[in-house]
Amino acid sequence: MLQINDPAIVAELTALYLTYEKALVENDIATLDGLFWDSPDVLRFGATENLYGMEAIKAFRQGRPTKNLARDISNLKVVTFDAATAIVTLEFQRLTDGTLRVGRQSQVWRKLPEGWKIVSAHVSLLPLT
Repeated sequence: MLQINDPAIVAELTALYLTYEKALVENDIATLDGLFWDSPDVLRFGATENLYGMEAIKAFRQGRPTKNLARDISNLKVVTFDAATAIVTLEFQRLTDGTLRVGRQSQVWRKLPEGWKIVSAHVSLLPLT
């Protein structure tokens, strides 16, 4: 029987996501890379890029700006579908070149033999108003 939102698994994924968020704003590339599935099948659709495979994700992280990465997150939701599948979604706000940008993020997490990994990620910015 499918158990949606087992509290223990939701807590585990919430903690993992908060580890991701901390690594993101601190530009901790090793932690970020470790949270993603090391596979040519992993993907990350960013605000301005489509990255297919872990090598493309790593290359992007090496070349991205490393300053002013802080952001405020809201509406963080973790939904689990069994002991090995979860979706994390949230909204965020951050200042980019003095302009407040609003965006959303979603991640699909899968528990693999090496632990929980992000297997698909999507980040998008809302149009400026």
